[in-house]
Amino acid sequence: MSAFLRPAVPGDDPLIAPSENGHSTRAGRIPDQYRPVSTHLAIAPPVSVVIPAMNEAENLPYVFETLPDWIHEVVLVDGNSTDDTVAVARKLWPDVKVVTQRGKGKGDALITGFAACTGDIIVMVDADGSADGHEILSYVSALVSGADFAKGSRFANGGGTDDMTPIRKLGNWALCAVVNRKFGARYTDLCYGYNAFWRYCLDKIDLDCTGFEVETLMNIRVVKAGLKVQEIPSHEYVRIHGASNLRAVRDGIRVLKVILKERADPQQRRRRAQFVGLNEVRVHGGDRSEKGERP
Repeated sequence: MSAFLRPAVPGDDPLIAPSENGHSTRAGRIPDQYRPVSTHLAIAPPVSVVIPAMNEAENLPYVFETLPDWIHEVVLVDGNSTDDTVAVARKLWPDVKVVTQRGKGKGDALITGFAACTGDIIVMVDADGSADGHEILSYVSALVSGADFAKGSRFANGGGTDDMTPIRKLGNWALCAVVNRKFGARYTDLCYGYNAFWRYCLDKIDLDCTGFEVETLMNIRVVKAGLKVQEIPSHEYVRIHGASNLRAVRDGIRVLKVILKERADPQQRRRRAQFVGLNEVRVHGGDRSEKGERP
């Protein structure tokens, strides 16, 4: 069994330590102690959740509602919001770490958030309410069981999407096929922002992209770095409030440019990523109906 996890023992709270007189006392959160994340699993590594947000005050209650209470920290990267995004975040999660984004773009926001994280595991979550925080358990389970990078997929068996138009699905499929062919990957989804990884991965992928295409860049560079990747089935819901900034054609062209640039880069040596079988670790978070309704 991995040194990072153990079976959760019913009634065994890692935050409770026995005192000298035999009575239990509250020990506090100590990084090297195991803490339960489900009825069957306890982990040691602290988990940081990064949420880039700009004018998402109305959506944040739905996002924070599904976040597990066992995570180490929430890092909100505020893109100079003009609404109550920061105030709402602090009300919902009093210990939230708010970082102001200096540049522009989703890539810049994520890089800023990653730099502020103190956890050993980092999870990327969008602020529009399209991601289910209960799924974080599946991502973390894959990582503590041996994967370096846990990549969300809407098209893996068990995943789904309520948000993609036919043209976006077609574009995602085509771009994914190109990446698989050119870099030796076996992805079922490419342009999806729900991912998790060990902090040390950042030293191996050296992010230098400021826009939406950062997700594709990460997926390519983990392959080129030879990191062990596991896809996690994930369900994407529709944005709850507000309008998306995604533009299928414009963003598709930007993603294609990243692919071509990475393929032509002579300084980075390509190695085939080690993909872990989906059936090796499958932990489902949150009960769902067959229609994929929001929990």
